[in-house]
Amino acid sequence: MRTSIATVCLSGTLDEKLDAARAAGFDGVEIFEPDLVASPRTPEDIRERADDLGLTLDLYQPFRDFEGVRPDLLARNLRRASAKFRLMKRLGIDTMLLCSNVATALSADEQLAASQLRVLGDLAEEFGVRVAYEALAWGRFVDDYEQAARIVRLTDHPRIGVCLDSFHILSRAHSPEAIEAIPGDRIFFVQVADAPQLSMDVLPWSRHHRLFPGEGDFDLAAFLGHVARTGYDGPVSLEIFNDTFRQADARTTAVEARRSLRWLEHETARWLSPGASPTVRMTVSPLPEVAQPAQFEYVELRASELEDMRTLLRELGFRDHGEHRTKSVELWTQGAARIILSPADQSAARSAVAGIGFSVVDPARSRSRAMDLFVPEVARDARAEDEPLVGVRAPDGSEVFFGLARQGDPAWVTEFGEAEECGPYLIERVDHVNLAQPWQHFDAGVLFFRSVLHLEAQPSTEVAAPVGLVRSQVLRSSDGVVRIALNLVPSEADDEAILPQHVAFASTDVLGLARAARARGFQPLDIPANYYDDIAARFDIPADLLAELKDLNVMYDRDDAGEFLHFYTRAVGFVFLEVIERRSGYEGYGALNAPVRLTAQYSRRHPATEAVGA
Repeated sequence: MRTSIATVCLSGTLDEKLDAARAAGFDGVEIFEPDLVASPRTPEDIRERADDLGLTLDLYQPFRDFEGVRPDLLARNLRRASAKFRLMKRLGIDTMLLCSNVATALSADEQLAASQLRVLGDLAEEFGVRVAYEALAWGRFVDDYEQAARIVRLTDHPRIGVCLDSFHILSRAHSPEAIEAIPGDRIFFVQVADAPQLSMDVLPWSRHHRLFPGEGDFDLAAFLGHVARTGYDGPVSLEIFNDTFRQADARTTAVEARRSLRWLEHETARWLSPGASPTVRMTVSPLPEVAQPAQFEYVELRASELEDMRTLLRELGFRDHGEHRTKSVELWTQGAARIILSPADQSAARSAVAGIGFSVVDPARSRSRAMDLFVPEVARDARAEDEPLVGVRAPDGSEVFFGLARQGDPAWVTEFGEAEECGPYLIERVDHVNLAQPWQHFDAGVLFFRSVLHLEAQPSTEVAAPVGLVRSQVLRSSDGVVRIALNLVPSEADDEAILPQHVAFASTDVLGLARAARARGFQPLDIPANYYDDIAARFDIPADLLAELKDLNVMYDRDDAGEFLHFYTRAVGFVFLEVIERRSGYEGYGALNAPVRLTAQYSRRHPATEAVGA
């Protein structure tokens, strides 16, 4: 599959965008006109620079408001087009994007639009270029790709074809199936963009909320599969208008973009198989197939306050398994929950989740899939006798390692010495890990866990916090054993204001664990009395249970499936812990409790904010 990216997707100068696209492995780029206009380079210089980088210049865009106009305006539009065609020849670009008219069209007559496009086609013939006509979702008279294809068919000119853009089609909930009725040689260009499902006007949705494939809610595999069945084998290009991408590092964004197209290629190959049409000419290769992770193997906490974290783990019933035989890291265990403690270094002065280990069926295959998705590898500093672990780096800088799934403890546990068995355990395993994501990495994190680990993205939610709305998205295995929650902290929030990063442990008896922890000196996060008055009104909770929940600062939720009990620890640096109990098939996370928890954490760090009577 030939890959391309519009320069509008990336930050920086045109030179920096070209360099980033080449470094990420793209075959070509679309030149967004404002990027060219702002460049000090001549069109000939840009063409030469692209040639040196091995990039094709695939499309010049956009040309606007051409068809459906009065004769005098048509003449002016043709003069504009002539100038752009000359410019394209200097750049070495043979295709121009023409957007359907949004401002100057006076007629919905498709015959008139076709006749005017035919004149444009004659002009394009003189310059040896093509025009790809695209129906904008907010076009004045043409806002549907089937209508655009019908006008192109009426135009009946070899230099006039269509451009298919997934956003303009899927944002309007138009079915992509009719794409297969368009001859492949009449499709001149294909642009793809993902997006979250939002209830808003389509223009601001398009301008600010497009995402790379795999980061949103659109079924892009079906879209591209229908395109492939037409016989189209030209570039598949990303055109993403997104405020975050235009501010982030261009090279990092370009790699994320290339990963998204590789993921889309994989998903399209799966969508087309096993009944791929003989008309398919586009090469779409699947990624190495991997099973979803079997379980969390460990979570590594890098702590600047090691003794505080040790105390917290002891209070929850974890045992100190020992220090690694060659490294300054410790293993703490309870049941199948394993926490590795390592000292903070200069690159991470605060406590944080530094890495996650997953048990997988085939670590080598998981590594191969990650490499195919342009994910950087992380080498484990290990001796020959140590268990081999395959590691990669997530977009936020944390490490993800793959260990071989097996019964009982993984082999690397013995590197921490032999510990005596004890019990019973009230914590069984890690239920989920909640990771704070910097603003520039949230969507990339969604794509990473979805594409590399084959986890399933759940609908995103927003939670009210004292410093604004926290966006959260869960990715999980189909059996629910592995769950990763990504939180996007409000842009103005600082580390002292909010604590979105934590590890949640699954317990068989939250109330019993809370009592045992208190006997060891544990002090939970304080939950206000108003909360318990509220849940007493919302749920029919027995009085003795309600009193115990309140006494132990345990929170409660219930749905049609079952009940959810959970409590939180105090924070150590940037990390806190949670213990949960799911009863009778409850699958949620106590979403209504999250604002209470966030406020309680904020108040703990800012005690003056709760002063009364000042």
